[in-house]
Amino acid sequence: MSQTIDWPRFIEIVRNQDRFLLTTHIRPDGDAVGSTMAMAAALEQLGKSVVIVTAFETPRQLRFLDPSGRIKRLGSGISPGQLGEIDVLTVLDTAAWAQLGEMGEVIRTTRALKVVLDHHRSADDLGAEVFKDEKAEATGRLVFEALQRLGVEITAPMAEALFVALATDTGWFRFASTSAGTLRVAARLTEAGAVPHRLYKEVYENDSPERLRLLGRAMARTQTELDGRLIYTWLTREDFAESGAVPTDSEDIINLTLCVAGTEAAVILVEQPAGAVKISFRSRSDLDCSRLAGQFGGGGHRNAAGATLPEPLATARAKVLDAVRKAMR
Repeated sequence: MSQTIDWPRFIEIVRNQDRFLLTTHIRPDGDAVGSTMAMAAALEQLGKSVVIVTAFETPRQLRFLDPSGRIKRLGSGISPGQLGEIDVLTVLDTAAWAQLGEMGEVIRTTRALKVVLDHHRSADDLGAEVFKDEKAEATGRLVFEALQRLGVEITAPMAEALFVALATDTGWFRFASTSAGTLRVAARLTEAGAVPHRLYKEVYENDSPERLRLLGRAMARTQTELDGRLIYTWLTREDFAESGAVPTDSEDIINLTLCVAGTEAAVILVEQPAGAVKISFRSRSDLDCSRLAGQFGGGGHRNAAGATLPEPLATARAKVLDAVRKAMR
């Protein structure tokens, strides 16, 4: 159990309020979607009213966690004026303005109590009560602990959502953040109805031909420096258009580059539809990715972080790689 979170206060908020709005970061990953879906189900089990709205569509490979389409995208089927009266606005798996997209304005202007449940090192002041444990391997771990303290029964769909949250943020239990406690929670979720091999297939063995073509372009473009310790690649808007891939198809590609022997750090730059460049950093060494990302207005964990630069791809690539080289020398 997390010792850094004021669980009595968190439980007090949940018990005393009735109408909740849940949101998470743009380009949501398994931890973001899984944590949000499990928390929503728990709140509803307690008789609360719950709305889920984000500023980005749910990635195709994670939509099985939301079969009824409960997660609404702001500006696409729902507007700020349609959110209704809420008592608590809960942000899961981030505390960074840059990661909230159009939901940022909703968070700034709401009169509701604001709550953050997160495990990332980097954070902005969202004007919220923050419940954070940087040592937690996933926000899903914190949601699991919250559910235990709330006395909520973990149903099979909730177990699946939390297992995906835990497994994807630990690289399916291969990252250094995995502990004996991680595996104990995974076992509990499996007992509650999560089926690991089926969930793995949904998340990682359900690619589209378009994503495979995009992956091929990224892999063919990889370059190494610093005696192979640094590996990097990039994707352009043309890559997406010519392969038929969608923006979410670029997720997790960076982790594949770390399979190259001798690699200590990896970078991928992805040109966005509007022209900005999304940068992802990964480290298997002492390189602090969150500090690197912070130089460009981003953040995250020590071993995994990201940022977005409103510059042409070539300019962004030069700046980012120069910063990485300096940090690794």
